[in-house]
Amino acid sequence: MYIQRQIETRIENHLQTRSEILVIYGARQVGKSTLINRVLDGVGLKFLRINGEELRYQRIFSGRNFAQMAGVVEGYDGLFIDEAQSIENIGVNIKILHDAMPELKIILSGSSSFELANRVKEPLTGRTKTILLYPLAYKELTNVFNDFELKEYIKNYLVLGGYPGIFTLENRVQKVRALSELASAYLFKDIFAFAYLKSPRLLNNLLQMLAFQIGNTVSLHELSKSLKTSSDTIGRYIDLLEKSFIVFRLSSFSRNLRKEIKKKDKIYFFDLGIRNAIIGNFADIDERNDIGALWENFLIVERLKQIEYNDLIRKSYFWRTYSGSELDYVETYDGKIDGYEFKWKKEKMRPPDAWTSKYPEATYHAITRNNFLDFVLASDFFREK
Repeated sequence: MYIQRQIETRIENHLQTRSEILVIYGARQVGKSTLINRVLDGVGLKFLRINGEELRYQRIFSGRNFAQMAGVVEGYDGLFIDEAQSIENIGVNIKILHDAMPELKIILSGSSSFELANRVKEPLTGRTKTILLYPLAYKELTNVFNDFELKEYIKNYLVLGGYPGIFTLENRVQKVRALSELASAYLFKDIFAFAYLKSPRLLNNLLQMLAFQIGNTVSLHELSKSLKTSSDTIGRYIDLLEKSFIVFRLSSFSRNLRKEIKKKDKIYFFDLGIRNAIIGNFADIDERNDIGALWENFLIVERLKQIEYNDLIRKSYFWRTYSGSELDYVETYDGKIDGYEFKWKKEKMRPPDAWTSKYPEATYHAITRNNFLDFVLASDFFREK
């Protein structure tokens, strides 16, 4: 079963109207190849579709030989290179091709932003449009479920996540097995490929600690002490996990007020199924003691998906004071500030006094099981005091 992705129309419009090279990032197995091939099947353009891991194409697209590349794409309207990070000097070579053949539509995709971004960023400055593809957005499930079913399915989504291949499996046993396999090795293939990653066990231990700390501020110093390594090593590993789209950071919001925490970040997972696989806990929601953390992670990453897919200009934070006042999520744009609190069970909430006194112009929203669909399905959530 194919589930239509939100960014299909954006990709189609880009191919029809824009000349920039389209670069699509995303973790392994989030559906990049399936999405792009589906768009190309219906866009009415003749595309050469190649896999960057094939040696014959690595030779052609790493040699800085325009004649060779032009010969390969002759007769085509466009070129799609999947796993483009596997090709040495891909950025320089695509620049040569694009500058000589600006009418040729070019799409690059990759599961490793530290590889692909490093190789295309400088050579292709000003020539690219980038999109990050996440696991299935909850909004994309409206193609499968009605609103009543979406409210019911949330208990499964918080445990099993949104990887397309996992979602389409028939039963829970298959889903758990597949998630465990995905989290054990394949998803981290790009990280393990780095020679300076000396300790896979350290990476696994770090992931487990991060998985247990979602919703809490993270101290590199405390992690390094627990894992008996340096803070620099922990920071480098977290950076690799971010660039492989396993985790992401949320920084603290502050207007330089002394009582607000500014230095520490929170770290969340792009997909909760992967997070639960890392700690080996697929228990039902009603049997868990981490539902608050799962709920917070879910709502934040769903908001980031809508920001990305709707091409919104937003900055995302959390907010906390040293005295203990906090908001789970803060969003700023156009000089405006929106604050959010996420609670799975609590129904009635009011904004912290410290928030309303420090930011009287800001909004406050409480997101619970009763109104979460308004939040995760909207491209731009309502603003109200």
